[in-house]
Amino acid sequence: MGLVLAGGRGERLHPLTRDRSKPAVPFGGKYRIVDFVLSNLVNSNVFSLYILVQYKSQSLIDHLRHAWRASGLHEDHFVLVVPPQMRWGDSWYRGTADAVYQNLNLIRDFGPALVAVFGADHIYRMDVSQMVDFHLEREAEVTVAALPVPLQEATRMGVLETDPDGRVRGFEEKPARPRPMPGRPGFALASMGNYLFDARLLVDAVTEDAARDSEHDFGRSILPALVSRRRVFAYDFHTNRIPGTKPYEEPGYWRDVGTLEAYWRAHMDLLGPQPRFDLSNHLWPIKGAPYAGPSARIVCGEVRDSLVGEGCVIHGGRVVRSVLGREVRVEEDVEVEESVVMDYCVLRPGVRLRRVIVDRFNTLEPGTVIGFDPEQDARRYHVDPSGLVVLGRGATRAL
Repeated sequence: MGLVLAGGRGERLHPLTRDRSKPAVPFGGKYRIVDFVLSNLVNSNVFSLYILVQYKSQSLIDHLRHAWRASGLHEDHFVLVVPPQMRWGDSWYRGTADAVYQNLNLIRDFGPALVAVFGADHIYRMDVSQMVDFHLEREAEVTVAALPVPLQEATRMGVLETDPDGRVRGFEEKPARPRPMPGRPGFALASMGNYLFDARLLVDAVTEDAARDSEHDFGRSILPALVSRRRVFAYDFHTNRIPGTKPYEEPGYWRDVGTLEAYWRAHMDLLGPQPRFDLSNHLWPIKGAPYAGPSARIVCGEVRDSLVGEGCVIHGGRVVRSVLGREVRVEEDVEVEESVVMDYCVLRPGVRLRRVIVDRFNTLEPGTVIGFDPEQDARRYHVDPSGLVVLGRGATRAL
């Protein structure tokens, strides 16, 4: 069975997370961030999935209800949302480990041999069955999916030290000075936040942790306590092979889109004649919510190197290296460059956008110019330190 940790606040993605949790943030024109982990699990034949939610979860719950309906034909095939139920006290989830502890009844009732505890915050493709094979071959009790990252990025991730055979001998969450990998001085081996646990060990570990004064977090509490006394292994994500991957794609593509700049750059990775991450893969599809509206319609104008969502209407203007969500309307003399415009936005005549993220349901009045004058933008909008300008969700429609 799978437990997907989908309760993140996503504070560094504000204002995109002003009204929703991080996993519910739209991505790629038709998806939410949570769709990537769920697609990976379902494509890997993991069909029994509980989604643990917490902060500002209504948008996520609505999306899951619409996009991830279970047929009910098989009792072990389901995608179920689990909010905090306070079975063992009056607190909300105090950390990722506590979220699992508060839902131990799910594990006990289902009775799995293995439990996949995966995060819901990343953009990637992964065949989880290959990680399961690795886990079983090594007779591991815990397996952590890991990949090399530059040292400067490792300060915000869990860093592992391993033997040559992959056994984990040390784990430190968000170290100020990450230890480099042997033979790769500029890189550290970092956790992806995806774990495989023998079910019995998982139950024991989170139960013991609940009785301690700790942060009740897998990275800060559970894994450091287990590496010295249990069989914990690191699974090299770069060995994972996905059918349908194009030769030009970045091997082992994985992005933590936890900042506005990382979120924007991941969108740019979808573009070009040879994108780093190609969403077109019929052998390993990313599944999203169905759409009952019309196809996109281009009346006139210029569209180059862009993703255009279903139901969009391009009625003049110029769209270059940008991602448009569903039912975006682009009117005459509009210019959109290196921007992300989400669902149901309207760009009136004369609008100019450059390196801008526009959340859903915004209408930009004629002549609006964003992304050209930092001082003026800072007076009206949210400006990220990277220079990106971000407009929060419009107030005229629902989430």
